Amino acid sequence: MNKITQLFNIKYPIIQGGMIWNSGYKLASAVSNAGGLGLIGAGSMYPEVLREHIQKCKKATDKPFGVNIPMLYPNIEEIMNIVVEEGVKIVFTSAGNPKTWTSFLKERGITVVHVVSSSLFALKAQDAGVDAVVAEGFEAGGHNGREETTTLTLIPMVKEKIKIPLIAAGGIATGRGMLAAMILGADGVQVGSRFAASIESSSHNNFKETIVNTIEGGTQLTLKELAPVRLIKNKFYQDVQDLYQKCPSKEELVQLLGRARAKKGMFEGDLDEGELEIGQVAGLIHKILPVEEIVQQMMAEFETASKEKITFEF
Repeated sequence: MNKITQLFNIKYPIIQGGMIWNSGYKLASAVSNAGGLGLIGAGSMYPEVLREHIQKCKKATDKPFGVNIPMLYPNIEEIMNIVVEEGVKIVFTSAGNPKTWTSFLKERGITVVHVVSSSLFALKAQDAGVDAVVAEGFEAGGHNGREETTTLTLIPMVKEKIKIPLIAAGGIATGRGMLAAMILGADGVQVGSRFAASIESSSHNNFKETIVNTIEGGTQLTLKELAPVRLIKNKFYQDVQDLYQKCPSKEELVQLLGRARAKKGMFEGDLDEGELEIGQVAGLIHKILPVEEIVQQMMAEFETASKEKITFEF
């Protein structure tokens, strides 16, 4: 057992990212049943919808699972109370100050993990009393850190600073990627894009097909004035770039973004006008697969790569 499998009482140190419009109870329970830790993504759910997904997840798995909660959520108090009422044992927080809710959750026996994009924020999360951190590199899909630090450099820098368990995220979709992250100092990995392109993901099939067809260079980090987000280069992305040519104000960017852009793209399957959030690692994802197969492939590749004897001649 390593620090992460011990912390969550799971078989493999693989955590599924709590991605908006992808991470419903079907995906979370499938990952937990396959030996990892599934997370329900609260960021795209109204409070009562979240409650329903937690209840369904409890019926679909007897293994540990958690909820990912972006703390910018307008109904945050209601969300936190639902998590406590429904007996959720693991919460991943993101997009906010970990001091705000960590003690509230810990006092109620909940294991708390916070997502960070820098060693500075990792230290703040450790000081706030979290049980572990997810350090997410610039390669990751969706909302991202402003620092633009890649996973390759972020993981050892965070490892150098903190004493609590470390989970690596951003650009990890294979067993070799998992091994590389752990050699750099991670105790486990969080995987988003690979699970977004799974049969059990709640996103639209149009989006899943687009992920497997995305090639190297097919995503870009943009909208830094609002909240940096990595997107697939579709018509909406091009509209954003065209607007940038006119040196837009923040208000003009907000107006173009509008409302429910991510839902339109990922959940409803509008590939032109929707916001299609995915990581750079999409270029390594070539097939929509069942979760169990994804986990087994990752672990088989991890084991094989771990045993390879590599010699270099200089």
